[in-house]
Amino acid sequence: RKDELIELVWNRRVISDAAVASRIKSARQALGDDGRTQRYIRTAHGCGFRFVAEVTHVHSSASVPSAAQTSSGNENSTPTEGSGRPGIAVLPFRLLGDAGAYYVVAQALPQDLITELSKLRWLLVIARGSSFRFSSSNFNLDEVRISLNVRYCLSGVIEAFNKQASITVELSDTHDRGIIWSERFTSKIDATHEIRKQIVRAVINALDIRIPLVEAQRAQLKSPDNLDAWSAFHLGLHHMYQFNKSNNATAADYFRRAVSMDKGFARAYAGLSFTHFQDAFLHYSEPTEAAKLARQYAEQCLEWDPVEPFGNFAMGRSCWLIGNLERSLPWLERATALNPNYAQATYSRGWAEALLGNTEKSLKNIDDAQALSPLDPFLYGMLGVRAISHIVSQDYLRAAEWATRAAQAPGAHALIDMIAAVAHALNGDDEMARQWASSARVRAPELTRHDFLRSFPFREGASRARIEAMLKRHGF
Repeated sequence: RKDELIELVWNRRVISDAAVASRIKSARQALGDDGRTQRYIRTAHGCGFRFVAEVTHVHSSASVPSAAQTSSGNENSTPTEGSGRPGIAVLPFRLLGDAGAYYVVAQALPQDLITELSKLRWLLVIARGSSFRFSSSNFNLDEVRISLNVRYCLSGVIEAFNKQASITVELSDTHDRGIIWSERFTSKIDATHEIRKQIVRAVINALDIRIPLVEAQRAQLKSPDNLDAWSAFHLGLHHMYQFNKSNNATAADYFRRAVSMDKGFARAYAGLSFTHFQDAFLHYSEPTEAAKLARQYAEQCLEWDPVEPFGNFAMGRSCWLIGNLERSLPWLERATALNPNYAQATYSRGWAEALLGNTEKSLKNIDDAQALSPLDPFLYGMLGVRAISHIVSQDYLRAAEWATRAAQAPGAHALIDMIAAVAHALNGDDEMARQWASSARVRAPELTRHDFLRSFPFREGASRARIEAMLKRHGF
């Protein structure tokens, strides 16, 4: 039955019918079958799918080695290096000391992490029933890798002494046994539940940033001819976040390669939408056509997977390109509803609210985004939105302070320099305004004040007029 298939393959996560159909199609193609002949995999309408080919049982004691046997062999031959989403196992935490009645935290916290990590739809999270079979006090990363076929393992230690708890969480690479990330949290033993959200948030933020970086590094080591769809996607992400014309074009090439290998790869379509958003937003290509493609690829992502947060985020951002800020908010809100820890969607909600003149809501969203992801690749954007909010509320001193921090942050582009020029001009510091205006022109000499206002479609007319006047004064 289809529900059994989803339970076994996707660990009961919400999966669209289109995604299931895509995987069945891939399985048929691998067997030389198709949806018309159905020689091996037959569709049982209203029920699910049935494997109808003749099955031969092959008995061989050497055909399926045990975990212990495999781990003692060649460490480089690991099933985790194949294609597909990276997998992670969350193990029960190890408890040291006397926690009294709070010993349950050692299993309750990892269970919370499994639940929340499952919302990261790009990550395959092993169900509790399998990952909790490994002892928290004595586990071997090789056995975890081989038995569960995962690239990553999340483990932890809870030390309880004198009514105090110290919780250490560690993300490991099961292939090279290296530690990718580790953090320590402290609280009173009877207040551990109060910092549960803090721990879950920190773990998800670390995984959302660190694992894609590791995946991109893995992909870079592969021959270009041997890239699978997942590797191509992560190389695309790596280039996409550089925010310049050359890398954006390279990112789009990788995303196109990913969908050519896997037509149902929803997140790769969202990646293509994002690259075309960059094309329109930063005027790398003709904005009207780029905006059309940004929306088209966001729609394709959602056709394959309607509950993909990245796709809902991409759809919301595409609305900006046609100046429809109000329409963007439901999509961005849906993205954060699907993944409450989605920092970029939260930041984008703050951006939309700032342009609509709702500065209090904007700053609240930016506070939340920075708490979720203090090392986010879009930190410069978060700081820039703070500056815009203060420009709209006419607090020009704060606007200039935040705009300078935004323009100096890693990854900031020419439009951020233009925000800094506006903020300093409105604050009466024409010298600093000239410096940032000059920097913007060096980096993107083709940008005009009309381009800026197309990228930032301020709804409130007085703010728009003040900003346009400052840009005109400084030569845009």
